[in-house]
Amino acid sequence: MKTISIRGAAITAGISILVMTAAAVVSNDLTIGRLVIPGDALATTENILAFEGTFRLGIFSWIVVLLCDLLAAWGLYQYFRPVNSGISLMMAWSRLAYIAMLGAAIFHFIHVLVIIGSESYVEAFGTGQLQAQIHLYTEAFEKTWSAALIVFGLHILLLAWLILRSSYVPVFFAIWLLAGGCGYFIVHSSKLLFPVYGDFIRMAEWIFLLPMLGEVALGVWLVWKGKNVVLREHGPEPS
Repeated sequence: MKTISIRGAAITAGISILVMTAAAVVSNDLTIGRLVIPGDALATTENILAFEGTFRLGIFSWIVVLLCDLLAAWGLYQYFRPVNSGISLMMAWSRLAYIAMLGAAIFHFIHVLVIIGSESYVEAFGTGQLQAQIHLYTEAFEKTWSAALIVFGLHILLLAWLILRSSYVPVFFAIWLLAGGCGYFIVHSSKLLFPVYGDFIRMAEWIFLLPMLGEVALGVWLVWKGKNVVLREHGPEPS
């Protein structure tokens, strides 16, 4: 017998995914993403020092992403446990592994806060070393998060399999997420293993941009229609 209703799991997972997406946009596109200039340590350092509040908001947004990922992992596990409890558990654990790696990545931004938050550090490092340290930590975040997204791709593939085997989620979500999971794996494995092929990686990012948004669409569906699924003793049925 389930310990929670599938409605609660759907709402928890769906809202968490949507809030997580909004927070990721804030951190990636509106705050830290605008301050960090890839390959330009001077500009990045000047931006962070000039807009420290924006940088702090970006870190807070990443923490919101992490917390929402935790809730999404729990909600998705409960929602798809009737399909296959073992695979659903593996799906949840793969997301938890991703969350752990994301948390490690966020700590690199905390290191930047420690450096710029103390005048003694700023004076001790000197301008050149200060820029190098900040550039190192921001680059370390990107590399760590990119590696984490390889694991996230595995999570999405397992989620696609569960949807395909279920009788209460539209099959096109499985196809969408299958393409998205492959996209995460191909793009970020290439960044790790073949960084010299920048043109190929950028092309792959554009090709898989829409497929990698499949989980966002699933989140909308869970809140809109997925919450109405009713579990019977003989299996799940749409209400």
